[in-house]
Amino acid sequence: MRYISFGPSGTKVSEVILGTMRIANKTPDEVAELIQTALDCGINAVDTAPIYGPSESIIGEAFASAPGLRDRVWLQTKLGIQPHPQVKSNYFDFSYEHIMESVDNSLRALKTDHVDSLLLHRPDALMEPDEIARAFDELKVAGKVIDFGVSNQNPAMMSRLANHLNVPITANQVQISAAFTPMFDSFFNVNMEVDASAMRDGGILEYGAENDMAIQAWSVLQHGYFGGVFLGDPNYAGLNAALERIAAEHDSTPTAVAINWVLRYPAKMQAIVGTTRPERVRMSAAACDWEMTREEWYEIYISAGNRLP
Repeated sequence: MRYISFGPSGTKVSEVILGTMRIANKTPDEVAELIQTALDCGINAVDTAPIYGPSESIIGEAFASAPGLRDRVWLQTKLGIQPHPQVKSNYFDFSYEHIMESVDNSLRALKTDHVDSLLLHRPDALMEPDEIARAFDELKVAGKVIDFGVSNQNPAMMSRLANHLNVPITANQVQISAAFTPMFDSFFNVNMEVDASAMRDGGILEYGAENDMAIQAWSVLQHGYFGGVFLGDPNYAGLNAALERIAAEHDSTPTAVAINWVLRYPAKMQAIVGTTRPERVRMSAAACDWEMTREEWYEIYISAGNRLP
């Protein structure tokens, strides 16, 4: 496993993170086994969120059933996504009151006195940066949160927020995969008269690298917005052929190669894997066993159906 230096304290955090969005039907013992498998593979990071249903509570029960397990885990949760009471949709709430209440609820559910990282889950158009700064300051002083970050935010949003915070934004959680590449498409097609030249993210990768921020990629094996896994999908035959060829050369698997591709960008990259099967955790961890060459990285990008100028 490889590790990044996370936040001002330089905490050693694995490049692969165990995501828990899909553990709702798992027992605490099964989740404890899943986390232990991750730790055995060198994955010391676990990501969750209140919007993931009972995930936080199940993780808390898993910690309670396995003494000492919490102490070995770097734990991250998120907040801000709320089910709307009047319409069939979620909405976002980064108010001081919600931040404080959400963290206390998460700590109770997780059966812990602190989380190592707290992310604002997606952007809130009505956010008041001073309110967020006040909440973060109080949570930091109380020892309830060590580091703070965001998810799915562009550089303009992060810059506005950072101007009010007394703590750095240490991470941004965004969608990236070999079959979801708008950040790279606009990078390669600057000032060209093609659809791929449209910059939809505002330069998230560049902003993260310049500000020593971890980029946490989610849906690393999916195409589109929860469009499904691209591994084995006949619509991505070229991509799968490239993944299989490169996997064979490295005595690896297409899963590991696809995750390796995400981690290859030269910044503080992390990949969130949402599997609930221990064997898939081990397969994902193997993504850090070797570093992809430039030729391999570009082969995968082009084989996914992308064109270079």
